[in-house]
Amino acid sequence: METVPLRAYLVDDEPLAIERLGRLLTSAGGLRIVGSATDPAQALDFLNRESIDVLFLDIQMPGMNGFELLSRLNEQPFVIFTTAYDKYALKAFEVNSIDYLLKPIEPELLARALRKLERLRPSAKQDWQRNPELPALLKELAASLRGERAEYPCRIASRVGERISFLDLDAVTHFIASDKLTYAVANGRQHCVDQTIAELERRLDPAKFLRVHRSALVNVEWIHEVNSWFAGKVILSLKDAQRTQIPVARDRVRALKARLGI
Repeated sequence: METVPLRAYLVDDEPLAIERLGRLLTSAGGLRIVGSATDPAQALDFLNRESIDVLFLDIQMPGMNGFELLSRLNEQPFVIFTTAYDKYALKAFEVNSIDYLLKPIEPELLARALRKLERLRPSAKQDWQRNPELPALLKELAASLRGERAEYPCRIASRVGERISFLDLDAVTHFIASDKLTYAVANGRQHCVDQTIAELERRLDPAKFLRVHRSALVNVEWIHEVNSWFAGKVILSLKDAQRTQIPVARDRVRALKARLGI
């Protein structure tokens, strides 16, 4: 039975970049290019009317950057970022893209991205594509790219009965969720906080805190070791006195390694 080509759409504010990528994709085969745009607003209109499988998307564009475009989509396709800005590569990983390609795009690296895409050829939407928190994350990334610095807290409140204390976030090694409660861990002690892990992930400085599991958010300054176990399992060891070990979810390993530069 013949495999149906994946439907691809290309967005880049540089016409020559669109043309070159189109030639490379046509040569590689396996995809059907259903359209392209140099104007992000035009792309947004098309993508909210038509269904595609994969979006090749530039990150930094005038008027509307790539993250802002994604935040306005009704449905999230698989994304392969194309960018001349390596410092944004980590952000691309954090929104669960298939891959990122630095310009000028090399055919070998494009072929690698297409192989990854083919392995993930979906019969149904992935969990991250349905995640209701994704638009908010994308909006934060879009604002960051525009140079709008968010104000991140340096302390967090912990409530015990009627007493409220404040923890210095630099001293918090990690946050964990357990039995429908969330705890900040500092100096080996757990302190209950009135926010979910997802809310903390959105509120805290992403340069300092990284979500490694649906129930764990880690202060990257407190990471001591990254250990790979059998079957691809990854465990973090922290610098605290207890040498706390935290498992890393499979879908978070790539973002962790990119953040730590490993």
